Amino acid sequence: MNPTALIAEDEPAQRVSLCRLLHEQWPQLQLVAECEDGLSALEALQEKQPQIVFLDIRMPGLSGIEVARAAAEAGAHIVFVTAYDEYAVAAFDAGAADYLLKPVTPERLQQTIARVQKRLSQPPEANLSQLLEALDIRLRSNQIKAHLKWVTASLGDTVKMFPIDDVLFFQAQDKYVRVVTPTDEAVIRTPLKDLISQLDPETFWQIHRSFIVRASVIERVQKDALGHFHAKLRGSSESLPVSASFQSRFKSM
Repeated sequence: MNPTALIAEDEPAQRVSLCRLLHEQWPQLQLVAECEDGLSALEALQEKQPQIVFLDIRMPGLSGIEVARAAAEAGAHIVFVTAYDEYAVAAFDAGAADYLLKPVTPERLQQTIARVQKRLSQPPEANLSQLLEALDIRLRSNQIKAHLKWVTASLGDTVKMFPIDDVLFFQAQDKYVRVVTPTDEAVIRTPLKDLISQLDPETFWQIHRSFIVRASVIERVQKDALGHFHAKLRGSSESLPVSASFQSRFKSM
């Protein structure tokens, strides 16, 4: 049975190049998903269950570190793809399958393929949690971009300013994003995948492809009769869906 792999890379040229090189150098490898952001990668990981994941460390929305946590839990072999050598070396030394520096060269990829092929006959690294935590801290420390403080939204002919501290959740709706506070709501044009990169990840959690919620207002998460999870919020009568890809956030709650 041919091995399976997932590629998550937000730069189209880099993604296409890696796919082409893998096809040339490892024709037996079956690429089951090619993803342009962390959320798509997380969903594909759950659906396709690949044996190998090639993960860009820096991606919009969910980072490669967050996807790697889920991949490690699923028993996949991880190859980090990065332009930052300090991340890559730490990942390889700690037991990740391997790393690739951008731009990926045929010679370096050939080495990676040989190492991954050898490791496919062995169990994946048992515990990557310390490595992933260290990489996450280093990644966050290098992100100097300030988090969003205000949301400018429209309601009919009126433009409203919402302090970010008042927002309960954001909901993607067609071409717009709904912004909900305890007493009001409006819409903005910023796509959810762009919005999440401007929010403090410790304060706002993505729980579904269409929902980002303030973590502190989640009162409980319940399973319905069909086995679907929903989050009940303080300050809102709405119940928000929690997709399977994000249920791991609530394991310790």
